[in-house]
Amino acid sequence: MRIALDIGDARIGVASSDPHGILATPVETVRRGPGDLDRIAALAAELEAFEIVVGLPRSLSGGEGPAAVKIRETAAQVLDKVREGTTMRLVDERFTTVTAERMLRERGKKGSKRRAVVDQAAAVVILQHALDLERETGNPPGRPL
Repeated sequence: MRIALDIGDARIGVASSDPHGILATPVETVRRGPGDLDRIAALAAELEAFEIVVGLPRSLSGGEGPAAVKIRETAAQVLDKVREGTTMRLVDERFTTVTAERMLRERGKKGSKRRAVVDQAAAVVILQHALDLERETGNPPGRPL
């Protein structure tokens, strides 16, 4: 199974794939702070994840800024905590939060209810895009960490 992370300053959205790698579904929103990365590692173990897909924020021109540096650092810390043999891929996450917000708005989620699940929804968008791209091209998306 694959999981995806939408890493933010306040929360980390987590999504997982089905065993066949076809459909992404929301799992949990983990609040940033003490124990957050341990919770991510526990979820990866519980879901028997063999790969973690992490959204990497890029600018519209495709470059990486300070936010991408922070994500890379956090992703490396997560990778250190998960079981050996788990791989990690960084994928372009431009527009995922915007897409997730729009999707939730269209489904009638408002205000605080939307904020509570937007990170999970963004992780779903990241993972679904990665799954679809791999199915279409035959190549794993993004770059290994």
